[in-house]
Amino acid sequence: MTGWAFIAPALILLGLFMIYPIVWSLWMSFQVGKGMNLSFGGFANILRLTKDAVFIRALGNTFTFFIFQVPIMIVLALLFAVALNDATLKFRGFFRTAIFLPCATSLIAYSTVFKSMFAIDGVVNQTLMELHLITAPISWLGDPFWAKVLIIMAITWRWTGYNMIFYLAAMQNIDRSIYEAARIDGVPAWARFRYLTIPMLKPVILFTTVISTIGTLQLFDEVYNFSAGSGGPSDSTLTLSLYIYNLTFKFMPSFGYSATVSWVIVVLVGILSFLQFLVARDRRTS
Repeated sequence: MTGWAFIAPALILLGLFMIYPIVWSLWMSFQVGKGMNLSFGGFANILRLTKDAVFIRALGNTFTFFIFQVPIMIVLALLFAVALNDATLKFRGFFRTAIFLPCATSLIAYSTVFKSMFAIDGVVNQTLMELHLITAPISWLGDPFWAKVLIIMAITWRWTGYNMIFYLAAMQNIDRSIYEAARIDGVPAWARFRYLTIPMLKPVILFTTVISTIGTLQLFDEVYNFSAGSGGPSDSTLTLSLYIYNLTFKFMPSFGYSATVSWVIVVLVGILSFLQFLVARDRRTS
Protein backbone atom coordinates (compact mmCIF):
# COMPACT_ATOMS: atom_id res chain seq x y z
CA MET A 1 0.00 0.00 0.00
CA THR A 2 2.90 2.34 0.63
CA GLY A 3 4.07 1.99 -2.94
CA TRP A 4 0.57 2.61 -4.31
CA ALA A 5 0.27 5.67 -2.07
CA PHE A 6 3.43 7.17 -3.56
CA ILE A 7 2.33 6.67 -7.17
CA ALA A 8 -1.34 7.52 -6.56
CA PRO A 9 -0.96 11.26 -7.33
CA ALA A 10 0.68 10.51 -10.69
CA LEU A 11 -1.94 7.89 -11.54
CA ILE A 12 -4.77 10.27 -10.65
CA LEU A 13 -3.32 13.01 -12.84
CA LEU A 14 -2.76 10.58 -15.72
CA GLY A 15 -6.29 9.32 -15.44
CA LEU A 16 -7.75 12.81 -15.18
CA PHE A 17 -5.80 14.49 -17.97
CA MET A 18 -5.05 11.58 -20.34
CA ILE A 19 -7.24 8.50 -19.94
CA TYR A 20 -10.50 10.32 -19.24
CA PRO A 21 -10.20 12.69 -22.27
CA ILE A 22 -9.37 9.76 -24.55
CA VAL A 23 -12.36 7.73 -23.39
CA TRP A 24 -14.63 10.79 -23.52
CA SER A 25 -13.51 11.69 -27.07
CA LEU A 26 -14.29 8.13 -28.17
CA TRP A 27 -17.79 8.43 -26.71
CA MET A 28 -18.20 11.89 -28.25
CA SER A 29 -17.29 10.50 -31.70
CA PHE A 30 -20.67 8.76 -31.68
CA GLN A 31 -22.52 12.00 -30.92
CA VAL A 32 -24.19 14.20 -33.54
CA GLY A 33 -25.38 17.79 -33.38
CA LYS A 34 -24.03 21.33 -33.28
CA GLY A 35 -22.34 22.98 -30.34
CA MET A 36 -23.25 21.35 -27.05
CA ASN A 37 -26.60 20.09 -28.36
CA LEU A 38 -25.36 16.55 -28.88
CA SER A 39 -27.24 13.29 -29.03
CA PHE A 40 -26.23 9.72 -29.69
CA GLY A 41 -26.08 9.12 -33.43
CA GLY A 42 -24.50 5.69 -33.70
CA PHE A 43 -22.33 5.41 -36.80
CA ALA A 44 -23.71 8.56 -38.44
CA ASN A 45 -20.39 10.38 -38.15
CA ILE A 46 -18.52 7.47 -39.72
CA LEU A 47 -20.95 7.47 -42.65
CA ARG A 48 -20.50 11.22 -42.91
CA LEU A 49 -16.76 10.73 -43.37
CA THR A 50 -17.31 8.79 -46.60
CA LYS A 51 -19.37 11.65 -48.06
CA ASP A 52 -17.26 14.55 -46.80
CA ALA A 53 -15.21 15.86 -49.74
CA VAL A 54 -13.20 18.18 -47.47
CA PHE A 55 -12.26 15.29 -45.17
CA ILE A 56 -11.18 13.16 -48.14
CA ARG A 57 -9.06 16.04 -49.44
CA ALA A 58 -7.49 16.56 -46.02
CA LEU A 59 -6.79 12.82 -45.77
CA GLY A 60 -5.13 12.84 -49.20
CA ASN A 61 -3.00 15.87 -48.31
CA THR A 62 -1.92 14.27 -45.04
CA PHE A 63 -0.87 11.08 -46.82
CA THR A 64 1.00 13.14 -49.43
CA PHE A 65 3.04 14.83 -46.72
CA PHE A 66 3.64 11.47 -45.03
CA ILE A 67 4.72 9.61 -48.19
CA PHE A 68 7.21 12.26 -49.30
CA GLN A 69 8.38 13.98 -46.15
CA VAL A 70 9.09 11.06 -43.80
CA PRO A 71 11.44 9.12 -46.15
CA ILE A 72 13.29 12.31 -47.16
CA MET A 73 13.77 13.35 -43.53
CA ILE A 74 14.87 9.89 -42.35
CA VAL A 75 17.39 9.46 -45.18
CA LEU A 76 18.84 12.96 -44.73
CA ALA A 77 19.12 12.49 -40.96
CA LEU A 78 20.92 9.18 -41.46
CA LEU A 79 23.36 10.63 -43.99
CA PHE A 80 24.11 13.62 -41.77
CA ALA A 81 24.69 11.33 -38.80
CA VAL A 82 27.13 9.16 -40.75
CA ALA A 83 29.04 12.21 -41.99
CA LEU A 84 29.22 13.86 -38.57
CA ASN A 85 30.32 10.61 -36.91
CA ASP A 86 33.60 10.75 -38.83
CA ALA A 87 36.36 11.40 -36.30
CA THR A 88 38.50 13.15 -38.94
CA LEU A 89 35.84 15.78 -39.71
CA LYS A 90 36.75 19.23 -38.44
CA PHE A 91 34.22 21.50 -36.70
CA ARG A 92 31.94 18.54 -35.97
CA GLY A 93 30.45 20.32 -32.98
CA PHE A 94 29.52 23.35 -35.08
CA PHE A 95 27.87 21.25 -37.78
CA ARG A 96 25.95 19.15 -35.26
CA THR A 97 24.63 22.28 -33.55
CA ALA A 98 23.75 23.94 -36.86
CA ILE A 99 21.73 20.96 -38.07
CA PHE A 100 19.99 20.40 -34.72
CA LEU A 101 19.23 24.08 -34.09
CA PRO A 102 16.13 24.35 -36.35
CA CYS A 103 14.07 22.00 -34.15
CA ALA A 104 14.67 24.38 -31.22
CA THR A 105 13.72 27.44 -33.26
CA SER A 106 10.47 29.28 -32.57
CA LEU A 107 7.71 28.10 -34.90
CA ILE A 108 6.33 31.60 -35.43
CA ALA A 109 9.79 33.03 -36.12
CA TYR A 110 10.84 30.49 -38.71
CA SER A 111 7.41 30.44 -40.36
CA THR A 112 7.60 34.21 -40.81
CA VAL A 113 11.10 33.94 -42.27
CA PHE A 114 10.05 31.15 -44.64
CA LYS A 115 7.02 33.11 -45.86
CA SER A 116 9.26 36.12 -46.50
CA MET A 117 11.93 34.08 -48.30
CA PHE A 118 9.42 32.27 -50.51
CA ALA A 119 7.24 35.27 -51.32
CA ILE A 120 6.76 36.29 -54.96
CA ASP A 121 9.48 38.93 -54.59
CA GLY A 122 11.40 36.95 -51.97
CA VAL A 123 15.06 36.04 -51.96
CA VAL A 124 14.43 32.49 -53.23
CA ASN A 125 12.67 33.59 -56.42
CA GLN A 126 15.20 36.35 -57.01
CA THR A 127 18.09 33.90 -56.64
CA LEU A 128 16.52 31.32 -58.94
CA MET A 129 15.86 33.97 -61.59
CA GLU A 130 19.40 35.34 -61.35
CA LEU A 131 20.71 31.80 -61.88
CA HIS A 132 18.33 31.48 -64.89
CA LEU A 133 16.71 28.40 -63.37
CA ILE A 134 13.25 29.96 -63.73
CA THR A 135 11.90 32.62 -66.08
CA ALA A 136 9.08 33.87 -63.83
CA PRO A 137 8.62 33.99 -60.05
CA ILE A 138 7.06 30.90 -58.49
CA SER A 139 3.95 31.46 -56.40
CA TRP A 140 5.07 29.26 -53.54
CA LEU A 141 2.13 30.13 -51.29
CA GLY A 142 -0.46 30.58 -54.04
CA ASP A 143 0.01 27.45 -56.14
CA PRO A 144 -1.34 24.13 -54.76
CA PHE A 145 1.68 22.08 -55.87
CA TRP A 146 4.36 24.50 -54.70
CA ALA A 147 2.52 25.11 -51.42
CA LYS A 148 2.85 21.39 -50.64
CA VAL A 149 6.52 21.48 -51.63
CA LEU A 150 7.11 24.44 -49.31
CA ILE A 151 5.44 22.65 -46.38
CA ILE A 152 7.58 19.54 -46.98
CA MET A 153 10.76 21.62 -47.15
CA ALA A 154 9.87 23.48 -43.96
CA ILE A 155 9.13 20.31 -41.98
CA THR A 156 12.26 18.62 -43.28
CA TRP A 157 14.38 21.64 -42.36
CA ARG A 158 12.94 21.74 -38.87
CA TRP A 159 12.97 18.06 -37.85
CA THR A 160 15.87 16.41 -39.73
CA GLY A 161 18.33 17.44 -37.01
CA TYR A 162 16.07 15.97 -34.32
CA ASN A 163 16.24 12.51 -35.91
CA MET A 164 19.92 12.93 -36.66
CA ILE A 165 20.69 13.20 -32.93
CA PHE A 166 19.16 9.76 -32.31
CA TYR A 167 21.25 8.18 -35.07
CA LEU A 168 24.39 9.96 -33.96
CA ALA A 169 23.93 8.85 -30.36
CA ALA A 170 23.37 5.25 -31.47
CA MET A 171 26.43 5.30 -33.72
CA GLN A 172 28.59 6.46 -30.81
CA ASN A 173 27.90 3.08 -29.17
CA ILE A 174 29.00 1.02 -32.17
CA ASP A 175 32.45 -0.47 -31.69
CA ARG A 176 34.77 1.18 -34.22
CA SER A 177 36.78 -2.04 -34.46
CA ILE A 178 33.93 -3.47 -36.55
CA TYR A 179 34.44 -0.78 -39.18
CA GLU A 180 38.23 -1.12 -38.95
CA ALA A 181 38.00 -4.86 -39.60
CA ALA A 182 35.71 -4.28 -42.57
CA ARG A 183 38.03 -1.58 -43.93
CA ILE A 184 41.05 -3.88 -43.63
CA ASP A 185 39.11 -6.59 -45.49
CA GLY A 186 38.58 -4.15 -48.35
CA VAL A 187 34.88 -3.49 -47.82
CA PRO A 188 33.99 -0.20 -49.59
CA ALA A 189 32.34 2.66 -47.73
CA TRP A 190 28.91 2.15 -49.33
CA ALA A 191 28.94 -1.53 -48.35
CA ARG A 192 29.91 -0.70 -44.75
CA PHE A 193 26.99 1.71 -44.64
CA ARG A 194 24.58 -0.77 -46.21
CA TYR A 195 25.56 -3.97 -44.38
CA LEU A 196 26.95 -2.66 -41.07
CA THR A 197 25.56 0.75 -40.16
CA ILE A 198 21.95 0.31 -41.23
CA PRO A 199 21.44 -3.14 -39.61
CA MET A 200 22.98 -1.96 -36.33
CA LEU A 201 20.80 1.17 -36.36
CA LYS A 202 17.66 -0.76 -37.23
CA PRO A 203 15.89 -0.30 -33.84
CA VAL A 204 16.64 3.44 -33.85
CA ILE A 205 15.51 3.80 -37.46
CA LEU A 206 12.26 2.08 -36.56
CA PHE A 207 11.78 4.38 -33.57
CA THR A 208 12.40 7.58 -35.54
CA THR A 209 10.18 6.37 -38.38
CA VAL A 210 7.30 5.73 -36.01
CA ILE A 211 7.56 9.09 -34.22
CA SER A 212 7.99 10.87 -37.56
CA THR A 213 4.88 9.11 -38.85
CA ILE A 214 2.91 10.20 -35.78
CA GLY A 215 4.15 13.78 -36.09
CA THR A 216 3.36 14.00 -39.80
CA LEU A 217 -0.14 12.58 -39.44
CA GLN A 218 -0.74 15.20 -36.74
CA LEU A 219 0.74 18.00 -38.86
CA PHE A 220 -0.83 21.30 -37.88
CA ASP A 221 1.57 24.10 -36.93
CA GLU A 222 3.32 24.74 -40.23
CA VAL A 223 0.15 24.44 -42.28
CA TYR A 224 -1.74 26.78 -39.98
CA ASN A 225 0.97 29.44 -40.03
CA PHE A 226 1.75 29.26 -43.75
CA SER A 227 -1.89 29.36 -44.85
CA ALA A 228 -3.25 31.62 -42.07
CA GLY A 229 -5.40 28.72 -40.89
CA SER A 230 -7.19 28.19 -44.19
CA GLY A 231 -5.27 25.17 -45.49
CA GLY A 232 -5.06 26.94 -48.82
CA PRO A 233 -4.72 27.53 -51.58
CA SER A 234 -7.95 25.66 -52.38
CA ASP A 235 -7.49 23.29 -49.41
CA SER A 236 -4.30 21.96 -51.04
CA THR A 237 -2.43 22.00 -47.71
CA LEU A 238 -5.36 21.19 -45.44
CA THR A 239 -4.45 18.36 -43.06
CA LEU A 240 -6.58 16.25 -40.76
CA SER A 241 -5.43 18.13 -37.66
CA LEU A 242 -6.20 21.51 -39.21
CA TYR A 243 -9.60 20.20 -40.31
CA ILE A 244 -10.30 19.09 -36.73
CA TYR A 245 -9.38 22.58 -35.53
CA ASN A 246 -11.66 24.20 -38.10
CA LEU A 247 -14.55 21.89 -37.20
CA THR A 248 -14.13 22.70 -33.51
CA PHE A 249 -13.25 26.38 -33.41
CA LYS A 250 -13.66 27.99 -36.83
CA PHE A 251 -16.88 26.61 -38.30
CA MET A 252 -20.10 25.97 -36.42
CA PRO A 253 -18.79 23.74 -33.61
CA SER A 254 -19.26 20.07 -34.41
CA PHE A 255 -17.56 18.37 -31.50
CA GLY A 256 -18.86 14.90 -32.25
CA TYR A 257 -17.73 14.91 -35.87
CA SER A 258 -14.35 16.47 -35.05
CA ALA A 259 -13.81 13.72 -32.45
CA THR A 260 -14.55 11.15 -35.16
CA VAL A 261 -11.93 12.72 -37.45
CA SER A 262 -9.42 12.71 -34.59
CA TRP A 263 -9.94 8.97 -34.14
CA VAL A 264 -9.20 8.51 -37.83
CA ILE A 265 -5.69 9.77 -37.03
CA VAL A 266 -5.46 7.31 -34.13
CA VAL A 267 -6.44 4.42 -36.41
CA LEU A 268 -4.00 5.51 -39.13
CA VAL A 269 -1.15 5.81 -36.63
CA GLY A 270 -1.93 2.34 -35.29
CA ILE A 271 -2.07 0.74 -38.74
CA LEU A 272 1.06 2.43 -40.09
CA SER A 273 3.05 1.77 -36.92
CA PHE A 274 2.04 -1.90 -37.03
CA LEU A 275 3.11 -2.15 -40.68
CA GLN A 276 6.45 -0.49 -39.89
CA PHE A 277 7.09 -2.95 -37.03
CA LEU A 278 6.08 -5.78 -39.35
CA VAL A 279 8.52 -4.69 -42.04
CA ALA A 280 11.33 -4.09 -39.55
CA ARG A 281 11.03 -7.37 -37.66
CA ASP A 282 13.84 -9.90 -37.98
CA ARG A 283 13.27 -12.51 -40.64
CA ARG A 284 15.09 -15.58 -39.43
CA THR A 285 15.39 -18.63 -41.62
CA SER A 286 15.98 -22.10 -40.27
